[in-house]
Amino acid sequence: MAKHLDLEEQEQLDQIKHFWSKYGNAITWVLIVVLGSFAAWNGWNWWQRSQSAKASALHAEIERAAQARDTARLDAALADMQSRFKGTAFAGQATLLAAKARFEAGQADQARAALEWLVSNSKDEAYRSIARLRLAGIDLDAGQFDAALRTLEAPFPAAFDAMAADRRGDALLAKGDAAGAKAQFEKAWTGFSAETEYRRLVEVKLASLGVDKSPATRQEGRPS
Repeated sequence: MAKHLDLEEQEQLDQIKHFWSKYGNAITWVLIVVLGSFAAWNGWNWWQRSQSAKASALHAEIERAAQARDTARLDAALADMQSRFKGTAFAGQATLLAAKARFEAGQADQARAALEWLVSNSKDEAYRSIARLRLAGIDLDAGQFDAALRTLEAPFPAAFDAMAADRRGDALLAKGDAAGAKAQFEKAWTGFSAETEYRRLVEVKLASLGVDKSPATRQEGRPS
């Protein structure tokens, strides 16, 4: 009986050896790929968390420098952010923050440089759009109305289209093109939802051009 079992065990062992000699190499490589992918995924997640923590700390430093109006510290931290974390949302937020701080300090050229960097380097369409709108605002404040219109020439995403139309209207009105301004303000008014506070500002601009968008006027204009 023991001999019979020994023979069965030997047969099973031979089958295992045969199977392993035929498929063992392939199984080993599959395991290596699976385990390697798992290790790489864990490593990527750890790296992402590490990068996010570092970028967050640097963003906080930029916020502190902006509040303190420490331009040397602000420039150093922003340059570090833009070089090390160029493709992150933190870089976009920090650049907009730095540009705002520079503009409020009366340093329009430095604000412009920060916004132009963002337009050229950000992968996020929303950040690029905000930067273009703010650049147009700087141009308007400087009386460079044609430059503002050039900044606003390229199409904007739907979420920013109404704001871009409003800025175009401001530039055209400043140039003396009342008809063109009216068309852009109409586009902006239509693009903003009725609940948006900014829509009321556009209504005021249209009213100055002889277009009454007040609720009472709209009610009267409806067919009975």
